[in-house]
Amino acid sequence: MIVAISGTPGTGKSTLASILRGKGSFVVDVGDFARDRGLTTGQDVERGSVEVDTAELDIELRKGMPSGTVFLIGHLSHFLTSDLVIILRCSPSALRERLKDRTWSDKKLQENLEAEACDVILIEALELSREVYEIDTTGRTPEEVAMAVSEILAGKREKYAYGNIDWSGEVLNWF
Repeated sequence: MIVAISGTPGTGKSTLASILRGKGSFVVDVGDFARDRGLTTGQDVERGSVEVDTAELDIELRKGMPSGTVFLIGHLSHFLTSDLVIILRCSPSALRERLKDRTWSDKKLQENLEAEACDVILIEALELSREVYEIDTTGRTPEEVAMAVSEILAGKREKYAYGNIDWSGEVLNWF
């Protein structure tokens, strides 16, 4: 089974990857894999990010995929071939606190907060017609997030169905 774990930067993907690796899971950091294989196609200077050809990335990832459960982790993983997608979510106010120590421009920080508030990654994942679940990482420990992933994999999926997370009340306070 291939499980894509995606989410806005700061929602807990890297921390979750460390926990999953510590439990013996096979984890691929999608961003590192793209850089290591030379699959970056350029630099988006305005956004301060690296561009990746996700179609080529998907092809390269499939070449050496082991059997068993594989976790593809990164904010592009929902674009890749997988059996299910788990989107990590975080309230924009908590996300702001998590991201404030990064050396990002105010514009990039705000863009990521708005992306989380507007469900951008969730919508992208749903447009690809995959089985999609959400985990709200706000106020949860990394171990609790890992347990939620385990529950999804064990079939306890109803409480992680997409559409249950809504930041609109918080966003209205921005105005």
